[in-house]
Amino acid sequence: MYYDKNLKRPAPHPKPDIRYRQPVSMESLGALFADCGDFEFRRLDFGLEGKLSLSLCWLDGLVSGSEVAANVIRPLTQAVRAGDTDTEDACIQRVLSGSVYSYSVKRRDNLDDTVSDLTHGHCALIFDGEAVALCFELRSDKTRAVSEPTLEKSLKGAKDSFVETLRINTALVRRRICAPELKVKESSLGRKTRTRISIMYIDGVAAPETVQELSDRLAGLDLDSLAALGALEEYIVDAPLSPLPQLIHTERPDRFAMYLLDGRVGLLVDGLPVGLVLPVTLAEFMKVTGDSSSHFLVASFLSILRYFALIISLFLPALYVAVAMYHQEMIPTRLLLSIVEAKQDVPFSTSLEVIGMLLSFSLLQEAGLRLPNPIGDTVSIIGALIVGQSAVEARVVSPIAIIVVALSGIACYTLPSQDLGSAVRLGQFLLLIAAIAAGLFGVVVATCLILLLLAGMDSYGVNYTAPLSDGLPGGLFRLLIRVPKPMDKFRDPLLRTPDRRRQR
Repeated sequence: MYYDKNLKRPAPHPKPDIRYRQPVSMESLGALFADCGDFEFRRLDFGLEGKLSLSLCWLDGLVSGSEVAANVIRPLTQAVRAGDTDTEDACIQRVLSGSVYSYSVKRRDNLDDTVSDLTHGHCALIFDGEAVALCFELRSDKTRAVSEPTLEKSLKGAKDSFVETLRINTALVRRRICAPELKVKESSLGRKTRTRISIMYIDGVAAPETVQELSDRLAGLDLDSLAALGALEEYIVDAPLSPLPQLIHTERPDRFAMYLLDGRVGLLVDGLPVGLVLPVTLAEFMKVTGDSSSHFLVASFLSILRYFALIISLFLPALYVAVAMYHQEMIPTRLLLSIVEAKQDVPFSTSLEVIGMLLSFSLLQEAGLRLPNPIGDTVSIIGALIVGQSAVEARVVSPIAIIVVALSGIACYTLPSQDLGSAVRLGQFLLLIAAIAAGLFGVVVATCLILLLLAGMDSYGVNYTAPLSDGLPGGLFRLLIRVPKPMDKFRDPLLRTPDRRRQR
């Protein structure tokens, strides 16, 4: 039985498709892969005398044709390797003992495992009489090469990033954690896609209950496909209705390995060049990998600067609207006169100005992201300059409104996490509506609702607002300041790691 978080009760494991539990035979495989143009099949005589006739099949493109010919077909048809073998059982034992040039061979007794191996880059040698298949791993090497990360720039760290091949990604992590304690638990997800996923953690460092909880949630899923991160993320997080990010996304293997060494659990999905990490807190989305390579004073200053940018991005438009509409007495006289003079010929109210500019800023940002890089950069820069200048000259908006929205947008760009930036932009509109409705009182009420949402969120047993809410002293200090490495001897106690000490 597995826990279904949507039904709030134990749910049975999805029943497998009965047709895949049939015995292995070439006839059943041919029926399953009927009308599949990439399904290749060949009959072979074991040895030159041809005492036994075997079937070899594979999916073209997933395996290397030259590897199949050199490492499977050639040794199977050599007389010296066939010997006096005249039964399928003896042939199976001979192949398992090394008659085929393959570093990996798996014996499969049911159709389900055989089909899974074929769709993941294996070729299968079928013994119809014994209802057995021997699968050899001969994956094609036609994959994207490891390149530099595109979203997470590296200044002092490694220059490689994850790719779309799962085994390459696990190898990139294994190169950084060269210890047998690094565990890789693999399984498949998706009735139609059968996408392979890997749970990675360090035994003795990661909390066993976190690993088990993630495994149970993944095992309880019954999906057709797993083609995007969103198809998985909303099923395994604790608060799927919250717009705040609850999984760390990283394309850098070094950052992924650092999280594993801290006691977190990683998740890699075949076909996606991104690693997922959990459990998380809001503070983790405000950190960058470069902080660990910088001096602790520089890293602490940049951390404080990022939190200041978060506050500006979230509250500045709402505070400007609230003060301009309801609390003009809070504005210094000279500044108020300047604002009034700039707004004399503007036909729209302050609220409509700010809402219009925020929407325009969001549209320009989306245009820059969706268009090709050269065109997107041109649209973002020229569009912002022309639209902003033309709007001021035409007296459609006031200059102070453009300054407020621009400062808020620039501050939002300093946030390390793009998912957190999207949630902040959503919060801007929520606070702005509250400011239009009730001024500063509405902003305070909306802020309290946001804090209430944050306080009620957990991530696999870890409070989302930690270290401010973990009950330990110095929460604000630990949030903003990075202590020198020689003094940082223990892992975060909230992660419940069995081995808390990271250095002597």
